[in-house]
Parts: sequence; C-alpha cells; structure tokens
Amino acid sequence: MKNWRTWGVVAVSGLLIVLSWITGSDLLMIAAAVVAGWQIAVSAVQALRIRMISIDLLVIVAAVGALFIHNYWESAAVTFLFALGKALERATMNRTRRALSDLVDSAPETATVLRDGQPETVEIWELVPGDTVLVRNGEQVPVDGRVITGRGGVDEATITGESVPAEKAEGSEVFAGTWLRSGVLQVEAVGIGSDSTLAKIIHRVEDAQDDKARTQTFLEKFSRWYTPGVMVAALAIGLITWNVELALTLLVIACPGALVISIPVSIVAGIGRAAKDGVLIKGGEYLETSAKVDTVVVDKTGTLTLGRPELTDVEVLDPAYTRADVLTLAARAETASEHPLAEAIIRGATDEGLVVEMIDHAEPVTGKGIIATVDEHTVAVGSANLLDHAPDNTRLLQLNEQGRTAMYVGVDGRAIGLVAVADTIRDDAPTAIAALHAQGVEVVMATGDAERVARNVAAELGVDEVHAEMLPEDKLTLVKELQAQGRTVAMIGDGVNDTPALATADIGVAMGAAGSPAAIETADIALMADRLPRLPYALRLAQRTVRTMRLNIAIALATVAVLFAGVLLGGVTMSIGMLVHEASVLLVIAIAMLLLRPTLREDRAAAIATQPVEEMFTR
Repeated sequence: MKNWRTWGVVAVSGLLIVLSWITGSDLLMIAAAVVAGWQIAVSAVQALRIRMISIDLLVIVAAVGALFIHNYWESAAVTFLFALGKALERATMNRTRRALSDLVDSAPETATVLRDGQPETVEIWELVPGDTVLVRNGEQVPVDGRVITGRGGVDEATITGESVPAEKAEGSEVFAGTWLRSGVLQVEAVGIGSDSTLAKIIHRVEDAQDDKARTQTFLEKFSRWYTPGVMVAALAIGLITWNVELALTLLVIACPGALVISIPVSIVAGIGRAAKDGVLIKGGEYLETSAKVDTVVVDKTGTLTLGRPELTDVEVLDPAYTRADVLTLAARAETASEHPLAEAIIRGATDEGLVVEMIDHAEPVTGKGIIATVDEHTVAVGSANLLDHAPDNTRLLQLNEQGRTAMYVGVDGRAIGLVAVADTIRDDAPTAIAALHAQGVEVVMATGDAERVARNVAAELGVDEVHAEMLPEDKLTLVKELQAQGRTVAMIGDGVNDTPALATADIGVAMGAAGSPAAIETADIALMADRLPRLPYALRLAQRTVRTMRLNIAIALATVAVLFAGVLLGGVTMSIGMLVHEASVLLVIAIAMLLLRPTLREDRAAAIATQPVEEMFTR
C-alpha cells in the first residue's frame, strides 16, 4: 500500500505537469508542486520536531520560495524530481535487502508430524521439541533437528550457501528452511520457529544491515552541521546579491542526498550478498574492519586440519606379508582397544575394503601400545618395546619427524610392518591459505600441538609464522602482540580454548557455525559452512564493499562541487540541479548494487571438488 501511495504521488504530479504544458495553466503547475511536495513538507516538519534540519527542508524551502517568485515550473520540477528520486531510492534499497527477504520467505509455515504413526499436517507453532517430523523428497525441512531414520540429500544453500546437497543419514543435523532433494527423512524436532538456526540468521542479518559503519556515523554527524550551514550560506548569498533565485538554487544543489545514502546502501548490499553465500557479518563496523585485516591467526586442529586422526601410511617390513595383511592384522588387534588412534586404523582398513573381524581380548600396555591374540598369533601394535627383536628405527623416526604417529605391527615378537596416523590437513586449506596470501594477508598458526607437528603442517601449507605448544592465554598474548605492532588481526578457531583470543582480535571468526547458535550470535563473522576458503571470500567482499563506499562518497562530493561551480558560473537552474542531484543518488545506489553479484564461483568449485562422491546428489 505504501509503495502504491509513493508511486501514485509521483504519477499524479507528473501528469499535472504534462497537462500544464499542454494547457499553459499555471494553476496545474502549482498543483503539481503541491501534490509532490506535500509528503516532503510532512517529512521536513517531523524532522524539525526532533530538532533535525533534513534534506527535505532544503527542498521544500526552495520549492516554496520558487512559488513566491512565480517560478512555478522550477517549484514543480524540484518537488517532482525529489519525489521520483525518493521512490526509486526506496525501490532499489528494497532490492538490496532482497537477500534478507529471501531468507524470510524461505521460513517454513507448516510441517508433517507423525502422531500415533499417522502423518498429520500442522502449523509450525503447533510443534513441540521431540515431535517426529516426516520430510519427503522435494519438501522443505520445517525444523532444526536430528535424523531418526532415512537417508537423503538436503539442499542447505539458504543456511550455508553450498550449492551441492549434503548427505543426511541417521544422527545427522538438519536445519529449517532447507530442502530435501532425494530420499525420505524422519526428523526429531529440536529447534522450532524462532529457536531455529534460520530464525537466528534472519535476526542477525536484520541487525547487521541496520548497524552503522564508522564512516556512516561520521557522515551523519557531518550532515547535521552541513545542512544548516547550507541554509545559512544560501541566505547570506541571497542578502548579498539580492538574487533570490540564486539562493534557492544553492539550497537545491547542495542537498547531500547521495552522500547520506552512499554508505548505508553499500553496507546493506555487502552484508546481504555475504548472507546469501553463507557468511554472516555482524554489522557495518565489522565490515569496515574486515577490509583492513592484514593478519589472520588460525588454530590448527579442526581448522587447518580435520581434527581427527586418519591412517596415512602402511609399510611392509617382512616380504612374507602383504600390505593388506599388515593393515588387517593391525586393525583387528585395535578392535579391542579404546585408544583414539585405534579408530583411525580400523577406519582406514574398512575404507580400503578389508574385512576387519572383531577379537575378544587384548591387553593394553600403557604408553607402549596393545598386544592381542589374532588367529592364534600374538599381534602387537605400538612401540619397539613390544617386540622381541629390536627393528631398525630409521623409518619410524622419519615418519615421526613428519608429524605422524608411527607404530610397529608385530607378529609373534617380530616386526612385519609399520602403520602411521596423523591429523590430516583439510582438502580446502591450501586453497584458503593461497587466497589469503594473494590478498596480502599474513597467516599465523597458533596451536597447542607439538612443535614438530605444527611446523610440518605449516611447511606443507605455506603458513608464514608458527607458534606451537600454546595455552589459551598464550594465544591471547600473541593476538595482543600482533595488534601492538599495528596489525589488524582476524582470529579463526573452533574450540573453547580459542575464545579469549577470538574476543580480543579485531575480527573474531567462527567456522562451521550452522549448528552453533551461540557462534552465530557472538562471532564478528560466522562462516555457516565448514569451508575455510569462505574466510578469504569474506575479507575480499569486505574490501569490495569499502571500495564501493569510498567511490560513492567521491561521486557525491564531486557532484555537489560541479553543481556549485555551475550555479556560480551560470547555466545551472533549480530543476537542472535537482535532476543532476537525483541522478547522482541513483548512480551511487546502482554502483552499490553491483555488490549483489555472485562472486563465490571459485569457492564453490573448490568445495565441490573436495566433497565426497556420496554427497553429490543431483537436484
């Protein structure tokens, strides 16, 4: 209704101007000025009530002044063009906020719940935590929850920005607002309505788009003094020259509209684009700060690496055994172990298609490994101390030097092979580090892990600086030291031990925040997908946004300067001044809207390239 009223005023005023030209009636031109100027006058009065001299006041004073000197066309043209500019400005601002409206529109309204084993369609507000929700192929997931039964591919683009559906099976998390593209799922409801991740994202983006950048706050303070200053200057020029039309023209061309709109429209567009790509930025101030980041402090475990040990090496020391024999014996022995490394060996064997049969008994040897009976043979997995004959330690030491945990596999006291496990580097970590370096950002690793392991990972990734064996307070001290050197520091981590450093850094980044409402609320930047390349993408988008803000400010100031020169030199009338002024407003909005273009193609390509084949469901 509001849009119809806005555009209706513009249409009626424009029609009256055309009729005035046809009939030559001054009354129709005055009517056009009144129709277009009425809402402007109301806005000016409302601003005065809160002791603020607005742009609207400049326009209405100029329009009324033009009527008094019988310059009816100038009055109508100024008010019509200003009203048209406001309508276009509102429409384009709505366009920049579409990322948020798309999120709101994606919120589900109904769900199919199983009651006494029978499906029943209910409103979302009728659900309670613990309800079992049925989601069929092609339907929207209505709640945050855990999959009870079923398997399928879920399009999570609204949450994480990922274009490839993620595989979901029993125990997997799903999020409200996502779409099931294959299979059927039964989901236990956990987060409903306002408690869902989608609702928290919408709330976060709303707050962020309304948040003001430092530059915007400065310009608003500037305009509070600038606008009254323009009125005083126009009055002074009018009294000195006794040229009322010149004074009124100065009022019109000095309107700082493009200057005022240049910052908020850029912030809204930048944050909206980021949200659509699964990156939540807390607000305009953090957007500006992110653009200045020159150092990223990154945790190792769970951020640069997968955060869990994986089988990396299997080597044969006795030619009587094959590689498969060595790995199978080690895995079978570890089936009776509760050591964290046992799971990595068993998982590595099953991933290679080997049959790993359980054994009944094994004897853990503290600090050395495990001894088990497998097919009437004594199998040992661990250090050389578990063997009767000491083997050559050269290869084991080499593997350890590479940051891997190497263990002998022995049969009846004799070494037959080696297995090694390590916390492996994420597939997307090299891409992310290379992208940060390309942007001129230095990468500093801060980890509690051993020096040897940390340096091996750093060397493989090309990390600039390594700090190992660090306690939480050490990471905090490191961030403060970097800031004291004049650096703008972003800290990314996923553990509780990273919290003090995350809070102290100029920008705290949470990765894989889709399943963590707390991270969404507290991080300065929340990367919804568990994808490290989203960090350089977020910093790059922040830099683009700040460059856009600066360009828009330059255009706005240049427009005012050129118009001032045009008025003083002659040739620029009130109507021409207002036309150029509104054109500059639309130009800065159009430039800001370029931020809405998708630029995540290369990151998506990297994500798809590293995604397991079983996750690549077709839509």
